[in-house]
Amino acid sequence: MKEKVLSTLKSSETDDWLDIRVVRPLAYYCALGFAKFDIHPNTVTILSMIIGAASCIFFAHGCYYYEGMSGLWYNLLAIFLLIWADVYDCTDGQLARMTGKSSRMGRILDGLAGPTWFVPIYIALTYRFYCHHSLEFGFFGITDTSTNALIATGILFVFVLISGFYSMSGQQRIADYYIQTHLFFLKGEKGSELVNSEQQQQEYDATPAKGNRLWKIFLKSYISYTRQQEKATPQFQRLMRVMKEEFGSANNMPAEVREELHAESLKLMKWNGMLTFNFRTAFFILFCLIDLPSVYFIVFEVTCMEIFCRWIRHRHESFCKRVADSLER
Repeated sequence: MKEKVLSTLKSSETDDWLDIRVVRPLAYYCALGFAKFDIHPNTVTILSMIIGAASCIFFAHGCYYYEGMSGLWYNLLAIFLLIWADVYDCTDGQLARMTGKSSRMGRILDGLAGPTWFVPIYIALTYRFYCHHSLEFGFFGITDTSTNALIATGILFVFVLISGFYSMSGQQRIADYYIQTHLFFLKGEKGSELVNSEQQQQEYDATPAKGNRLWKIFLKSYISYTRQQEKATPQFQRLMRVMKEEFGSANNMPAEVREELHAESLKLMKWNGMLTFNFRTAFFILFCLIDLPSVYFIVFEVTCMEIFCRWIRHRHESFCKRVADSLER
């Protein structure tokens, strides 16, 4: 069975321990069920979006400190829905590889799944803080008045916006890009979904607007997504240009160059995985259960995870620069 599960993955090197031993096997069985009823992978992605977004209703409740056992159960249900959504988010890709129904639309939808979950969840947690904030006010000696509650909620909302639209989205965007670059170093173009914004722009320009308006909207968003990835990785972009100049195509790099890049990238994969769902969500769940989701936004995601992401980018850019320098000599 392990071999069957692994056959539906892009590579076991890009998944963490929990994914390989728990999430991916669960997703594999889900994929078998969906395949039996000929359900398209994109439908599964949309289901994951709906389930993940629905968890916001229950995350809006305070946990045990504020609402007792009912609050705890609400939060546990929210956590269950979020984990269920994540399993389905893994299922869609495994189902696509199992059935041969991979598509560009599927990749774009997959990239939208996380924001579709976390935008409503983060808004719900801002409302939760407005209703339940005596712990934080007690820590700082703030008098619990309606005015102070509004001011504190406004300040938290700013951090929530930074956390969601800058920190988390940027961190997951770079993590996804490094997964694709690793697969490129490992398998080449055919084994990776690594694309560049210039190619996507050409596809966008060549696609007629009539009858393709929705697809062009998706393509436009994907172009922007990829451009941000490229902007954050100048040394990797330089490496790709150098390899194209030296070998005609980056895909034609010599075996020894590919092995060096793969080895360096592999060292970072375990750290890169900590920018994705499992590690991040473990802390998210913890802070929700102890009724301090505000600490998650301010201390964990905006501060600790941002520093950690910058360190990973520095490591990745450093070895890309070193290899590019050696090729140009």
